[in-house]
Amino acid sequence: MLRFNQHIARVSSRMATFDADLTIVGAGPGGYVAAIKAAQLGFKTVCVEKGDTLGGTCLNVGCIPSKSLLQNSHFYHLAAGKDFKSRGIEIGNLNLNLSQVMKAKEQSVKGLTGGIAHLFKKNNIERIQGHGRLDGANKVIATRPDGTTDTINTKYVLLATGSEVTPFPGGAIKIDEDTIVSSTGALSINAVPERLCVIGGGVIGLELGSVWSRFGSKVTVVEFLNSIGGIGIDGEVAKQFQRTLQKQGIKFKMGTKVMGADKQADGSYKVKMEGKGGKAEELASDVIMVCVGRRPFTEGLGLETVGIKVNEKGQIPVDDNFQTSCPSVYSIGDCVRGAMLAHKAEDEGIICVEHLAGKDVHIDYDCVPSVIYTHPEVAWVGKTEEDLKAAGTPYKVGNFPFMANSRAKTVNDSDGFVKILSHKDSGKILGAHIIGPVAGEMIAEAVLAMEYGATAEDVARTCHAHPTMSEAFKEAAHHAAFDTTINF
Repeated sequence: MLRFNQHIARVSSRMATFDADLTIVGAGPGGYVAAIKAAQLGFKTVCVEKGDTLGGTCLNVGCIPSKSLLQNSHFYHLAAGKDFKSRGIEIGNLNLNLSQVMKAKEQSVKGLTGGIAHLFKKNNIERIQGHGRLDGANKVIATRPDGTTDTINTKYVLLATGSEVTPFPGGAIKIDEDTIVSSTGALSINAVPERLCVIGGGVIGLELGSVWSRFGSKVTVVEFLNSIGGIGIDGEVAKQFQRTLQKQGIKFKMGTKVMGADKQADGSYKVKMEGKGGKAEELASDVIMVCVGRRPFTEGLGLETVGIKVNEKGQIPVDDNFQTSCPSVYSIGDCVRGAMLAHKAEDEGIICVEHLAGKDVHIDYDCVPSVIYTHPEVAWVGKTEEDLKAAGTPYKVGNFPFMANSRAKTVNDSDGFVKILSHKDSGKILGAHIIGPVAGEMIAEAVLAMEYGATAEDVARTCHAHPTMSEAFKEAAHHAAFDTTINF
C-alpha cells in the first residue's frame, strides 16, 4: 500500500490544474500573436503547444527557414552564373558549403523561436508543452510528451492548430523525408540532388524547387493544372512567371497527373505520369518533393465534446468574430476558411482577442496579400482579371514593366511588371498584381490603398521617391487612371 501511495504521489506531482481566461491551443503565428495580445489586454492566458519550440510550422519548418534558403541560394546563383561577372565582380574557386547554408537557416529559426519564448515570459503567458484537446466547453486537457496530462479550466478557448502537409492522394507515393520529401524534408536535404521532381506547381513547390535549382539540381515541376502559382494568381502573371522560371532552368510538365513512382536499383525513381490526352510518361528523378497542398489540422481536438463539426474541407466553421457553434470556443488561421497564410492568422488572432475584450473590429479578406518568394517575387492582393470578368465588373487595367523602371535597370533586375485593376467608373483599385524585384514589399502599398478605398488616380498623384522600384507601381496606377504612362 505504501508503494502504491508513493506512485500516486509521484504521478500527481507531475499533473497540474490551471485556471485561465483564455486558453490557446497552438503557438503558430496566429496562436502566439493572439496569446501576446490577450495578455496585454489583461486576460490570464495559457498557451498549449505540442512542439518543442514556439512558432508553429511557419517559424520552424515553413516560412522562415525557406526564406533563409531562398535568399542564400539566390546569392549563390548570382555568383555561380554570369550575373556577378557582368557587374564587374569576379570570383574564383566558388564553392557551395551546404552544411553552412543549413546552419544559417537553423540559426535564424532558433533566434526567432527564442524571441517568442522571451515574449511569452515577458507577458506572463503560461506555456504548456503538449497536445491540447477540448474536454467540454470550458476545459482543455494537455497531454505532455511523457503521457501525463494537465487540466486547464478556462472561460474561453481559441483553437489555432494550423495545418499539416497533405499526403499524396491514394498513398501511391509515401513521404519518408529522405528521398521522397514534403516541404519539411525539402528544407534539410543533405546533398544537392542531381535530379529533383517537384509534384505541384503551387507556392511551396515553386519556392523550394527554386532553392534546389539554384544550387544546381535539374528541377522538373509536374503540375496537374495548366498554370502555376496556385489559387489567386492572375493569369497574365502566371504565364510570365512560368516563362521566367523556365529561363532560370526549371522545367515544367503542365496538365500532367502523377500516378506513382517506382524505386530503381540505384536508389533513384521513375515517376509515372499521365500527360495530356492520357499519354503515359516517365520521369527519372533522384529526389521527389511532394507539394500537393496542406490540410487543416483538426483531428484529435475533442471537437465532438462540444458538438463542433468540421466542413467538407476539414475546416472548423466560424462566424465573423471567429466564434464556433460552441459559444466559448473560437478558432482562427489555417483550420478555418480562407487562405492558409501566416499573416492572415496573425490578424485573425488579434481581431478575435480584441472582440473578446469588447472591441469592434473586422478584417477585409480582399485586402489580404499573397507572396511567392522566388526571384523575381510574385505578389498580389484583391481581384484578378479573371475574377472581374466572371463577375461582370467593368474595369480598367494599368500596366508598367520593370524594364522601363530606372532603379530596376541600374541594378540589372528588370524582369516582370506591375498590373493594377481599377473600377472603370469609380476608379477604385480592385486588385494589384506584381511580378518583379521586391514585389513582396511593394504589395503593401496596394493593400493600404485598397484598405482605404483609394482610386488609381489617388496613387498616381502620390509622389514616389526616385529612383525606386515603387515608381513602377505609381506608373501602373497612372496607366489605369489616365490610359497613359509618363516613362514608357
